[in-house]
Amino acid sequence: MGRWHGVRDVNELVDVVFSGLSPLAIEDVTDEAERILVRARTPEEPVPCPGCGAPSDRVHGFHLRTVADVPVDGRRVVVRVRVRRLVCPTRGCRHTFREQVPGVLERYQRRTARLTRQVKAVVKELAGRAGARLLSILAVGLSRHTALRALLRIPLAVGRVPRVIGVDDFALRRRHRYATVVIDAETHERIDVLPDRTADTLESWLRTHPGVEIVCRDGSATYAEAIRRALPKATQVADRWHLWHNLCEGALSEVKAHSGCWATVLDAPLYDGPRAQTTLERWHQVHDLLEAGVGLLECARRLQLSLNTVKRYARADRPERMLRVPKYRASLVDPYREHLRKRRAEDPAVPVLHLFEEIKALGFTGCVNLLHKYINQGRADAERSHISARRLARMLLTRPDNLTSEHHGLLAGLTAACPEVTQLAAHIRTFAQLLKPHPGNADTLEFWIAQVRAADLPHLHAFTRGLERDRDAVIAALTLPHSNGPTEGVNTKTKLIARQMYGRAGFPLLRHRILLG
Repeated sequence: MGRWHGVRDVNELVDVVFSGLSPLAIEDVTDEAERILVRARTPEEPVPCPGCGAPSDRVHGFHLRTVADVPVDGRRVVVRVRVRRLVCPTRGCRHTFREQVPGVLERYQRRTARLTRQVKAVVKELAGRAGARLLSILAVGLSRHTALRALLRIPLAVGRVPRVIGVDDFALRRRHRYATVVIDAETHERIDVLPDRTADTLESWLRTHPGVEIVCRDGSATYAEAIRRALPKATQVADRWHLWHNLCEGALSEVKAHSGCWATVLDAPLYDGPRAQTTLERWHQVHDLLEAGVGLLECARRLQLSLNTVKRYARADRPERMLRVPKYRASLVDPYREHLRKRRAEDPAVPVLHLFEEIKALGFTGCVNLLHKYINQGRADAERSHISARRLARMLLTRPDNLTSEHHGLLAGLTAACPEVTQLAAHIRTFAQLLKPHPGNADTLEFWIAQVRAADLPHLHAFTRGLERDRDAVIAALTLPHSNGPTEGVNTKTKLIARQMYGRAGFPLLRHRILLG
C-alpha cells in the first residue's frame, strides 16, 4: 500500500483530484489497490439546527459516515467522513442533531452528490440493467434496482400549461394496451403521459389543466370527442401527415381499380384464372343484391363476406375494375430480362436450361426454378419491366421535381391511357399544394372537394367524406402553422425507450423516462 502524508501534498490532491470534496477537511488518502480510501472530517464551524435554525458548535459526539465518490484512475473511491453530532442551544427544540454537508453529503445517501449526479445521468439514458452494466465498467458498483430507484428520484419538471398542445397515442402492448402522450406543440416539451387513450381520461386531464387554446391531434374520434367535451372553445388541428397518408391510400385504391386501362400501355397481364372468375362472380352477386334493395350489412351476411369487402365491390361500377395487375416482386432475373427477350425473339423454342446457362455465365446467381417461374409469368417477353399499381401510385404521389425524365415519360403515357387516372393526378397535385398552410386554403379545399365529387373516383369520394366529418380540424390544419409532427417524434423516441427496457418496465417507470426526455 502506498500512503501520502503532509498537508501540502493533500492540498494539491484536493485541488486536482478531489476538488468536489473541498468543503471537507481531508486528513489522509490511502491507496488500497482496488480502491482509494479518503479519510476526512467536517470543518469545525457552527452549523444551524435543522429545526429552529439556531447555530451551534457544541459537540455531543462523533459519527463515521462512509460514502462512495466518483472513481479515480478506474478505481473506486471511498470517503470515510467523521461528522459531528451537535447540541441544539434552543430550549424545547430537538436535543441533538447530526450535521450535514450540502453539496457533498446528503441525508441518508451512500454516495456523494457529484457521484449521484453522474449515476442519474447514466440511468436517465439507459435505465436499470444497461445502466448498471455501464456503471460497473466505470468502477461504480450499483445494482439494477438501485439504478431504477436513482432514476425515479430524478425530479420531473413542473412547467406551465401550454397554450398549444399535441396529443397522440402509443402502444404499451400492441393491439392490447395504449397510452397517451401530451406535449407542448410549440416548444416540443413533454407535459404528461396518460395511462390509456380513452376519452374520459383525456377529458379529465384537460379539465384539470385549464389554459389550453389549441389542440393538435390525429384523426382519432375519441380524442376529438374528449376535446369537445372538455374545451368546447378550443381549436382542434388535424395532422397534415395523416391527411396526406389517407389521400395516398385512396389514390392507390383508384390506381388498382383502373388497372384494366393503364395496364394496356405496358402490355401487362391482368389476373386470369379461378381467382379472377371468383372475383367477377362476387361482383355480380353483390350488385344483384344491391339492385334488389338489400343493404350492405345484409349483403355481407348473405354472402358470408366482411362488410369492408362488400363495400369494395359496391364501389366498383363495372366488374372489370375489380381485376388487378399481378404483384410481381423484384427478381434476380430482372437484370437479364433484355437478354432473355432477345434470345426468345430470335429462337422461340430455345430450352430454358440453355437460357439458364447463358445468364449464369453473365452473373446470375439464382436457380433454374426461378427462371422457369419468371418466363411462365410472361415477364421475360415484355418490352419493358413490369410496373405494379403501387409503383404507379408512388409516381403520382411523388413531387414532380423528384421524378426522372424517364419517370415523367412513363407517367404521361400511363395517365393518358385512362381519363380517371389523369383526373386523379391533377387532384393529387392540387391537394399537395394545400398542405402548405395558408389562410386562403379553406376556400380552395371546398372547391377541391366539389371537383373530386364530380369525378368518377369513388375511393377519393370516401376520402372527402372523411374530410367532411372532421371539417373544422382539417381547415385548421391547412390554415394554421401548428402540427402534430413533434408528438409523432416523441412517440418514435418512446419506442426506443420501450425497446431498451425489453418490455419489462411498468407504466410508472416508462412515464418517468418519457417525461425526462
